[in-house]
Amino acid sequence: MDQIAEFIGRITSIQIIDILIAIGIILFFRIFSSVLSYIIIRMFKFRIKNSKKIKESAFYKPLKVFFIILGFYIAIIFLEKPLNINEKFTNLVTKIFEIVSVMAFAKGIAESFTPKSTLVITLKQKLDKDEEDTMFDFMLKIVRAIIYIIAGFIVITLLGVNLNGLVAGLGIGGVIVTLAAQDTAKNLFGGLVIFMDKPFVVGDWIEIDKYEGTVEDITFRSTRIRTFENSLLNVPNSIISNSSIINWSKMEKRRYRTNLCIQIDTPLDKLEKFKTKVEDMLQSRDAIYDESIIVKFDEIKDNGINILISSYTESVDYPSYVAEKENINYKIMKILREEQIELAYDTKTVYVKNK
Repeated sequence: MDQIAEFIGRITSIQIIDILIAIGIILFFRIFSSVLSYIIIRMFKFRIKNSKKIKESAFYKPLKVFFIILGFYIAIIFLEKPLNINEKFTNLVTKIFEIVSVMAFAKGIAESFTPKSTLVITLKQKLDKDEEDTMFDFMLKIVRAIIYIIAGFIVITLLGVNLNGLVAGLGIGGVIVTLAAQDTAKNLFGGLVIFMDKPFVVGDWIEIDKYEGTVEDITFRSTRIRTFENSLLNVPNSIISNSSIINWSKMEKRRYRTNLCIQIDTPLDKLEKFKTKVEDMLQSRDAIYDESIIVKFDEIKDNGINILISSYTESVDYPSYVAEKENINYKIMKILREEQIELAYDTKTVYVKNK
């Protein structure tokens, strides 16, 4: 406390004015950071007249942070001589300013490579329009990762760390790092396999072993799947790349199939009439592919006659498929009642031996 009081006692009126000027510099950059950011972005995007779009630019927020930090930095440099600020403290502030500046601009560049950025949208329009969005998004993630890695190396250099020594140290500990990162490497290569083979994309309904749901995102490490219970499941890419994948979204048509076991004593003319009515009913339905319809006397069982009914429907998604299946089942039950045909049930005959 005595040292602080002594320091305050040494402050002259001129120094007070300098401190007020420094505070003014900080407030100026704090208040006008938005305006300065807007002006700089407008200089590079002079064709854009909409102020909202300019504020949505990837560099708008990083520039605001930069100008706020710049205000503090200029203020401290301004007070260096009037207040006899220690050179080590000034050097520390300079390092912090440089690091924050690098990270702010790295953030701006990285945000320029997001799916919703103007640069990416323009670039995608010029490239192949058939390019999968999932693959394109994955490449953008790689670009952003590289940008942050480069920024990290620049920060390490600014901190005075010798990169040659760092690389040599990584070489010595390479075996340890490799062993520790085996799973990460497997997942990364698994992700690359997914994007190269394209067994599914974001939005597809897939089934992998005991996992089933809709793909929400594919990252370097894992694939996020929204299950039908509405829970979010993260499956490592290494598991997916080594598993059999059923992509239900790729179905062009879906099969309806049922077996009816009719009583063994049903007259054959009734059986033929029933088959004809079922075929006509299926052919009358718009969602059914006529060439796929099968209504056949399939086999004779112990307790009855088995009729196979099979066809393909264009109702692929599960809700519409279940609805179509229900309608067909109702129609079949109606035909059975019209023809007075009874279904057979499993029966067993038990013989009791009297002693």
